[in-house]
Amino acid sequence: MMHGLVLERSAPLFGRAREIMRIAPLPAGYIRQALRLRSDAAAVEAFAVWGGIPRYWELAAEFDTWQSAAESLVLSPLGVLYDEPAALLLDDLRDTTQAASILALVGQGAHRLSEIAGRLGKPATALSRPLERLVDLGLIMRETPFGVPGRNSKRSAYKIRDPFLRFWFRFVDPNRSRLESRQIAQTLAAVEAGFVHHAAGVWEDLVRESVARAPYFDRGWGPAHRWWGAGLDRCPLKVDVLAQSMDGKAILVGEVKWSSDVAPDRLRAELEAKALQLPMVAGRKVEVGVWTKERPRGAPKRGVFGPREVLAALV
Repeated sequence: MMHGLVLERSAPLFGRAREIMRIAPLPAGYIRQALRLRSDAAAVEAFAVWGGIPRYWELAAEFDTWQSAAESLVLSPLGVLYDEPAALLLDDLRDTTQAASILALVGQGAHRLSEIAGRLGKPATALSRPLERLVDLGLIMRETPFGVPGRNSKRSAYKIRDPFLRFWFRFVDPNRSRLESRQIAQTLAAVEAGFVHHAAGVWEDLVRESVARAPYFDRGWGPAHRWWGAGLDRCPLKVDVLAQSMDGKAILVGEVKWSSDVAPDRLRAELEAKALQLPMVAGRKVEVGVWTKERPRGAPKRGVFGPREVLAALV
């Protein structure tokens, strides 16, 4: 049993923490059961809205669809989660205005430091510390290409870590004037129109997170990352998933699609061609994987994965 001690503000030990407990969000693998969802694909979509916060799951469980839950809880100015980001920022930061501005820009697609600084009209050096603070708090994540040191700011990309906050800053923040004019149904229609792209980004994150936890191709893998840069032919190249096997003998090259209308054989052929241009694959066995919203009929058993495999790994 855990015990707590409550002190007055004037007490000599007030404010001196003996322990700091970091409570992580629940993994995505539990959300289907928690919300009694009909499919693994529906579980991914729900996680793209609510993330891993149990309280959000508890609230969403009262609704039949994520759309009806979002309309009532998030899009309505009377909804209990309408102002949730402001409350979260007040808990962790003194200067909430600058933090909210950075999160809003990142949520709207400004992923590079130079782009964020340009839109705010500030030098990039003035944003290094605020961005680092948001990264330390777990509100923003810094991505670097596979094999590039994490502190390499020139090749870093930033995005909002939590799916709910990403959803809020993508769909709620830019539409607040419409929502406060009670144009909720119209805003929901716009949310539904852009939701596939939002869900695709969260799906990519879940796939990469699953790589180090699932025995894809009967191997153990290290952490997966994206990769972007110039290929061996000096042409721009992007890869959704890159990971090295634990024994260092193989490289996993993957493509992630949030769509049922895909041709796995074509995607695998394209990935094999991309792999030939990647500088880190020389001398290693290349495993090519495709992750889709649903496994297409007739898809090969090896190298094509769906939400079931990903969510099973994230528990």
